[in-house]
Amino acid sequence: MNTLIGRGFIITTAFLLLAHYSFSQKVDLSNSLNASKLKLPGDTLIKKTEFGANLNQGSFSSNWSGGGVNSVALGLFFNVLREKKKGVHAWRNDFQSQYGVVRNQGQQSRKNVDRIFFDSKYNRELNSKWSLFANFNFLSQFAPGYNYITDSTDNIIKKKSSGLFAPAYLTEAIGIEYKPVPYFFIDFAPAALRQTIVVDRSLYVNTPDQKNYGVTIGKRVRNEVGIVQLVANFDKDLAKNLNFKFRYLLYTSYSENKNIMKKEFNSDHRLDAMVTAKIAKYFNVNLGAIVVYDKDQASKVQFAQGLSVGFLYSFH
Repeated sequence: MNTLIGRGFIITTAFLLLAHYSFSQKVDLSNSLNASKLKLPGDTLIKKTEFGANLNQGSFSSNWSGGGVNSVALGLFFNVLREKKKGVHAWRNDFQSQYGVVRNQGQQSRKNVDRIFFDSKYNRELNSKWSLFANFNFLSQFAPGYNYITDSTDNIIKKKSSGLFAPAYLTEAIGIEYKPVPYFFIDFAPAALRQTIVVDRSLYVNTPDQKNYGVTIGKRVRNEVGIVQLVANFDKDLAKNLNFKFRYLLYTSYSENKNIMKKEFNSDHRLDAMVTAKIAKYFNVNLGAIVVYDKDQASKVQFAQGLSVGFLYSFH
């Protein structure tokens, strides 16, 4: 019995020493946002949470010769990333949220950024660069959005154009992923389904000439079968305290064109890009841009850009 106890004590002590040695090793997490592997063999777990606020303000005296409008803008964001790898299996969950409002002198507050994004993906590794994946993606916004129109008497009329789940996009895809480096991957899905949701029927009641995001008037959901979906994701520190990231989405479906009442190939494109420069421990400068081409929303390319300075706190 004493011999068994002694052996057990030795094994337990050796295990604790080995665990202490393993957890004391330093790991490079300088680019953990999209890194799929740590600098250690075996299973991995990556966690990152960040939140912050951006504030912009401008004011002009009444005799300012260059002209201008006093304004103040406030933006908030909250992002969470969880990525776990065990053997050949990996699971990645990415949540991103942004909301901002701007107030110009003489006008009501208007939102200038609004986004809810959630992406969940399972990968089964084939080799060091290739893997199979199954993916679920959700995209929408928090608050109502409006188009502001000036009538013949110079009165400003606002017409509601969006809201929570109006629209919202759900996408399910399976395919193959190519990841040559930790900070860049390409997902190719030969099979993808997408649901466009518009729960607020007042959008086409108040604005009957709008396209209702491709959803048939009187219905709340439109289903599409994707022939091809391609996602390219890049996230890398280009220099110390300077990060560049982008996500490009191509979705091609074979659906009916309501104008000609025939089915045709329809391709939607979306690019989200962001440059972040850290200027102090908890302060940063963000330059972001969004480019969208979706004929169900507008006949031309849509573009949005924003520059902000604010507070950022993140922890792993």
